[in-house]
Amino acid sequence: MKTLIKNVKIVNEGKIVESDILIENDLISRIGTRIDEDADRIIDGSGKYLLPGVIDDQVHFREPGLTHKGDIESESRAAVAGGTTSFIDQPNTVPNAVTQELLADKYGTASQKAYANYGFMMGGTNDNLEEVLKTDPRTVPGIKLFLGSSTGNMLVDNPETLENIFSNTKMLIAVHCEDEATIKANTRKFTEEYGEDIPMKFHHLIRSEEACYKSSSKAVELAKKTGARLHVFHLSTAKEMELFSNDIPLKDKKITAEVCVHHLTFTNEDYETKGGLIKWNPAVKTQKDKDGLWEALLDDRIDVIATDHAPHTWEEKQNVYTKCPSGAPLVQHSLTVMLENYKNGKISLEKIVEKMAHNPAILFRIEKRGFVREGYKADLVLVDLNESWTVAKENILYKCGWSPLEGMDFHSKITHTFVNGHLAYENGTVSEDKSGERLLFEA
Repeated sequence: MKTLIKNVKIVNEGKIVESDILIENDLISRIGTRIDEDADRIIDGSGKYLLPGVIDDQVHFREPGLTHKGDIESESRAAVAGGTTSFIDQPNTVPNAVTQELLADKYGTASQKAYANYGFMMGGTNDNLEEVLKTDPRTVPGIKLFLGSSTGNMLVDNPETLENIFSNTKMLIAVHCEDEATIKANTRKFTEEYGEDIPMKFHHLIRSEEACYKSSSKAVELAKKTGARLHVFHLSTAKEMELFSNDIPLKDKKITAEVCVHHLTFTNEDYETKGGLIKWNPAVKTQKDKDGLWEALLDDRIDVIATDHAPHTWEEKQNVYTKCPSGAPLVQHSLTVMLENYKNGKISLEKIVEKMAHNPAILFRIEKRGFVREGYKADLVLVDLNESWTVAKENILYKCGWSPLEGMDFHSKITHTFVNGHLAYENGTVSEDKSGERLLFEA
């Protein structure tokens, strides 16, 4: 199967170049001007931009065990509609993916159901070091540790265990950082005053700046002590930005940072209108924090933009504060949100591509993905930067059927998504052929 895209502006490796691109089967075979070759499909890319597919390094697709919220099939389908061609899923499912057998089961399911390329993190606990050390770095992206409790209750709070994992694995360790004792004390304080129905606007004071910084600074300190490769997920405070550097290339960094779309989009002021729909862990915090995250993203202290896509049902999100689960769906809309920030002058197209495609590929050492290069897998997204639309129930593909972005207007649209050379999405329609492959990593 050959696909030829003509006269498109390719955004790749810090440049925008108008060119043609030829896809043969699953690979990019040629990039150049005036490619005149017979093809099974020819797409006129005039006026549009071609990006490498988004690699989302942190999603919760809820399978197994929580599939009333979402599953690998439904959420990867939404992903390709939003230009995300690869995802890395987290281990806090039911059961938790904390043995090699359970991890293999998830991979087996994905091989039958995934529209996008997939990797699954191995989960670490207080007592599974032996299983963690069996993990194959060629086929698994890394080890996930929850240093604060969240959905799935995989809290790792034994200092000796943590040091053992950091000292004994050569794989990347990705962490959720919030200090449990601080959160519990804050929760007690607000529960004493308000009971179960704590106003949602206090979420960022319960899962506070102090809770985040105390945990993330300890993780960074431990990584420096042991020499471990540490990646800190979903940073939410300006204060934490002092823990990260921009003085060496990403490929040489051993301590790296991620920010999620929601922490770049919302602030605590939005709890008044959005309520539990924007209740995440870590919490959306203040305008000062949002500004600090943007500054660090643009100066390269933050390396990656992701979603922490974590669907819950509408009914679950209507509960009172203490019973309302944290998390929301975002994987269909992350690229669109960032393109809107480009339209508003906050970030360049080249920087979006760097943070959402190039850098996840570099950081996780993903083989032959994340760039528009000859010989690389044809994971590509075609976007129209001049098409307006509104997020609404009828165009949301998440199994849970809602989005915290509903009613928001956007002025760019994903028109085509290719996964391994297969046209997975075109102008509102997702192909029924599932073309996702297991991600491979350069061990």
